[in-house]
Amino acid sequence: MADHIYLDHNATTPMDPAVIAVMEPYLRELFGNPSSVEHEHGHAAAVAIDRARAQTAEAIGARPSEIIFTGSCTEADNLAILGVARAHSDRRHIITTVIEHPAVLEPSRALEREGWRITYLPVDENGKVSKADVEAAMSNDTVLVSVMAANNEVGTLQPIAAIGELCTARGVLFHSDLAQLVASADIDVERDNIHLASLSAHKAYGPKGVGALYVRSRKPRARLSPILYGGGQERGLRPGTLNTPAIVGMGEAFAIAKRSAKADGARLRSLCDRLRDRILTDLPGTQLNGHPTDRLANNLSFSIPGVEPLALMRRLRDHLSFSASSACATNKIETSHVLKAMFGDSPRARNAFRIAPGRFTSAADIDTALGMLIAESRRLQPSTKDVNAALNS
Repeated sequence: MADHIYLDHNATTPMDPAVIAVMEPYLRELFGNPSSVEHEHGHAAAVAIDRARAQTAEAIGARPSEIIFTGSCTEADNLAILGVARAHSDRRHIITTVIEHPAVLEPSRALEREGWRITYLPVDENGKVSKADVEAAMSNDTVLVSVMAANNEVGTLQPIAAIGELCTARGVLFHSDLAQLVASADIDVERDNIHLASLSAHKAYGPKGVGALYVRSRKPRARLSPILYGGGQERGLRPGTLNTPAIVGMGEAFAIAKRSAKADGARLRSLCDRLRDRILTDLPGTQLNGHPTDRLANNLSFSIPGVEPLALMRRLRDHLSFSASSACATNKIETSHVLKAMFGDSPRARNAFRIAPGRFTSAADIDTALGMLIAESRRLQPSTKDVNAALNS
């Protein structure tokens, strides 16, 4: 696949070679169980876990003791939402948005079936939620607000600092899924008043199968009840033998992100600007989805009138990888709930696709991809008369 261009980094990222290098010893000779600290093998693994915990914490402005390792960001989302609910029987109202990842929406719906009141806030055409709507939805019964920092499908950045400040002032816990943000943006959970944060390794050039939940320990302290039971690992909140190689990889990936996110973000934004300008110029009528400026550095979502994303993907599958919708929903051919929330069940929503370059994407890759995307879109696009009809439908 040497000549194949990968532009789906919002779905997953390739592992950085430096991450693979630090993981390898823990897949071979340093195989001990980190709970078995009484002997050399276990002690070495425990030391590695401690180092990775410190690296992960430093990347987001947290304390090492506030990091709980999980099997995925999805598990971290579930632990945050269900864990808060189980720990607070006195308040039974949660606020979230209609465009959250299913890892937030599904546990919220599960709580709804148990009698909890869940408010699903709308977003505007840019995919942004309003701080005023969050405040208006709050009541004395509200215990948690969950708003993702950056949408994985259209790239819109949410006003998390403003929402976090509001939640802190009102005595409400604030949870945010930060999965998309770590690799290309500055994160500081203290600055942004985030009390719980879900993290993913494989969205930041680390391994799959590992994530983490940041749980604030002071002012305010976020209280959680476990949703899994077994051993006492991870302060009893996430029992099970720790996946040492993956956790070591996550720590290294987050340490690299801490050093390079600013530069990576600037370079990726420049590549995306180049992509956006050419697509919008060479394919008249194309619409950019998501906020025009408050967006992820490496995300572009387009709708081209008359061009079905799956048809475009099939034509380019041997040369180019991109996404017609969120990767977690690709087993169902249906319009994304995010795009529906923004545009209704319209051609713009149905025709949306996502392009996401990454750390190892070159300018030459972008130029090659542009040539293929524009040429194949023109072949798929109907006549000008039909395009105008699609735009006005």
